[in-house]
Amino acid sequence: MTAIQKSLAEFLGTFWLVFGGCGSAVIAAAFPDVGIGLLGVSLAFGLTVVTMAYAIGHISGCHLNPAVTIGLWAGGRFPANEIPVYIIAQVVGAVAAAAALYVIASGNADYDLAVNGLAANGVGEKSPGGYAMGAGIAIEILLTFFFLMIILGATDGRAPAGFAPLAIGLGLTLIHLISIPVTNTSVNPARSTGPALMEGGIALSQLWIFWVAPIVGAVIAGSVYKIIGGESPNSAGAKD
Repeated sequence: MTAIQKSLAEFLGTFWLVFGGCGSAVIAAAFPDVGIGLLGVSLAFGLTVVTMAYAIGHISGCHLNPAVTIGLWAGGRFPANEIPVYIIAQVVGAVAAAAALYVIASGNADYDLAVNGLAANGVGEKSPGGYAMGAGIAIEILLTFFFLMIILGATDGRAPAGFAPLAIGLGLTLIHLISIPVTNTSVNPARSTGPALMEGGIALSQLWIFWVAPIVGAVIAGSVYKIIGGESPNSAGAKD
């Protein structure tokens, strides 16, 4: 596949991740009487990964996440020269999705960006549960570490074939079930960037946390998996 094909796939896949996941939070989570709640939002994020993994995994590897791209590089699974193209495509896809979500959410007369937001990530007063910055950084590092461990293991050439998208999608669902109250769950710098740019304010000022913490967790995971998993020449690309 060419670089253009891969970048377009990453753009579309990340758009779907942000639009589907954040869209479920903004539009459906608290909808009167039939709201899907935190369980539904967590499942929505997982489903975006599963569906895109089958749709574009064979084109780009379906990273949809700068931390995943960098973590795969740290694990010896991805070439350094392709990192910038992937990250640019992922961030642009996330910003486009956040913009589209804002246009649609604004169709409701009761929607107010300053009040309702776009499911941006945050700590302190921006944390859904009021968790401090230290707790937010810790959980983002820890959960991104395990997310990359799942990805690296599930896509290892020695793992059972065909199940990687399900394992990774369920892993992301579990991650959201754990951490939505803490940071609104990032583990993905692109996912955090789109809503933060649209919301501005606190979300934008705290955006650095959701770049640094996930990337740290991902790099640690890549390094650890190389030690415990060894080399697997037939390993596939990651699915988020």
